[in-house]
Amino acid sequence: MQHDFPLSWLLIAFSLYTALLFFISWLTSRKADSGSYFLGNKKSPWYIVAYGMVGTSISGVTFISVPGNVLNQNFYYMPLVLGFLVGYIVIAKVLIPLYYKMNLTSIYGYLENRFGFFTYKTGASVFMVSRILGAAVRIFVVVLVLHTFLPQDSVPFWLVAFIFMFLIFLYTFKGGVKTIIWTDVLQTTFMLLAVGLTIYFVAKEMQWGIGDMAKAVTSTEYAQWLDWEWSNSTNAIKQFIAGIFITIVMTGLDQEMMQKNLSCKNIGEAQKNIYTTSITIVVVNFFFLLMGAVLAIFVSSKLGGMEGIGLANEFGEFTKAQTDKLFPTIASQYLGLGVGLFFIIGLISASYPSAGGALTSLTTSFCIDFVGFGKRTDLSEPRKKSIRQRAHAGFAILFFLIILVLYKVNNQAVIDLVYLLAAYTYGPLLGFFFFGILTKYTVKDKYMPYVAIASPILCFLLDYAGQEFLGFGFGFTILIANGLFTFIGMYLLRDGKKV
Repeated sequence: MQHDFPLSWLLIAFSLYTALLFFISWLTSRKADSGSYFLGNKKSPWYIVAYGMVGTSISGVTFISVPGNVLNQNFYYMPLVLGFLVGYIVIAKVLIPLYYKMNLTSIYGYLENRFGFFTYKTGASVFMVSRILGAAVRIFVVVLVLHTFLPQDSVPFWLVAFIFMFLIFLYTFKGGVKTIIWTDVLQTTFMLLAVGLTIYFVAKEMQWGIGDMAKAVTSTEYAQWLDWEWSNSTNAIKQFIAGIFITIVMTGLDQEMMQKNLSCKNIGEAQKNIYTTSITIVVVNFFFLLMGAVLAIFVSSKLGGMEGIGLANEFGEFTKAQTDKLFPTIASQYLGLGVGLFFIIGLISASYPSAGGALTSLTTSFCIDFVGFGKRTDLSEPRKKSIRQRAHAGFAILFFLIILVLYKVNNQAVIDLVYLLAAYTYGPLLGFFFFGILTKYTVKDKYMPYVAIASPILCFLLDYAGQEFLGFGFGFTILIANGLFTFIGMYLLRDGKKV
């Protein structure tokens, strides 16, 4: 039975959750200094980091989109997730020892040591562009969903966006990584509770036991894991290979993700964290897909199909906008008040870590890579604190403004373009780092910014040509081509010297 979502309960739940979040923030940020903000004083317990990283890895967009994607793509997402495992092994065996050996705060310091000033600044700039664009879109999508639960005539979108960003700014402002490590634990817990409760209540409505639910899911096409059609972007081989490189780039070469790993006491504990996270991520993503299949069966059996919840599509496949509504619609309108409240808190819990982590990592990269905190002797601790706090506030304001622009445009093509730009900018990082790791060549440093610009452009043309003339979609594997173009560009511009 459909029911209206009571605004008062939503506000109470949100207030209580936020109060708990700020209590943890207060506890962890007492006596905080720059060491706490950037690397948690290198005292973070590895098992706490590993558990919290689940919440960071699964953003609010993932929370909404992965279950709904089952409608069009079955379980074809799982080969990508299994590729994550291999990527995490590479991070643990290759990148973690490298970062700890060099005692890095910003991982892009490796590029300066290996190649020089221009490669270093280019790598840090590429990260900042990627993180700003990607995080802004993720935050926008979440704020948009939250806004739909409120009386839109009386509560403007900008106010919801402002409150959301202001809260993230406040709880990360003082403690930085030291705070995020612990608040991520709270947020991961509530995110997993939202998924677990949704599956439980749907099973209860359908009068399923565990065996009944498994049988119901496996008897549908949703349970198909492997797409062998080579031209599809969801092809299992392409997905698996892409999963490896996505993890290497978006975790191993990403300041936000590695900053938490570098806060562990030593290499061994950081590696334990990576291995534990890798297994947990696979399990959690499987349950997201399971929930998507369960929700789809529930809609078909109890609510007369997608037409019953206003998500009908006469063309066979559903648009992304429609699939993204599956989880929010069922959780908030058809499974009772408790599930609806946990959905909202779960959505916020999946969004806060990625947004807070982005804010902290961008501030760290700006302070270390561009202001030069680790090198300059003319900056006193109070001066460093002032610069860090102003940078933190500046990035929060920037996110807020980008969110307002996206809302004003409110065009799916534009949002997809922003995502595409963010994804394409990670490729040069892949090429930079692995040229340094796999070869002993040095390069003509001043030309590296041009390589970083040319590689994504070549990839865009390659992907366009593949789809237009060959009917071949690269999907996520375009990232590999991007890194390869960068690698080739560096090889062609090597200066003949070796390290």
